[in-house]
Amino acid sequence: MKDCIFCKIVAGEIPSDIVYDDTHVLAFRDIAPLTPKHILVIPKIHCRSAKDSKCTPEVFSQICQAVQKITSQENIEEFRLVTNIGEQGGQTVFHLHFHILAGRQMRSMG
Repeated sequence: MKDCIFCKIVAGEIPSDIVYDDTHVLAFRDIAPLTPKHILVIPKIHCRSAKDSKCTPEVFSQICQAVQKITSQENIEEFRLVTNIGEQGGQTVFHLHFHILAGRQMRSMG
């Protein structure tokens, strides 16, 4: 999608601090981190959110495999993995992405 900032990062049109790159998934450090370690993990195909029909189980599997590799290479043992869906869910960039949040104690969400 031409006006999607994450699609532009995938295309190399916008620089980012890439920590992981494979055929299907790209991961980079968040430019406004909420935790000492804050990495965004995105599929290279444009999916609006986890509710998008393009977000197949295969896409989620690719992302989960990438998260395992990223957390291992970044020496992240404990973390929060979250995605936001829609404006009310806190989504601000409408391209499926997961946040790996680590490096400090998290508050319970329950």
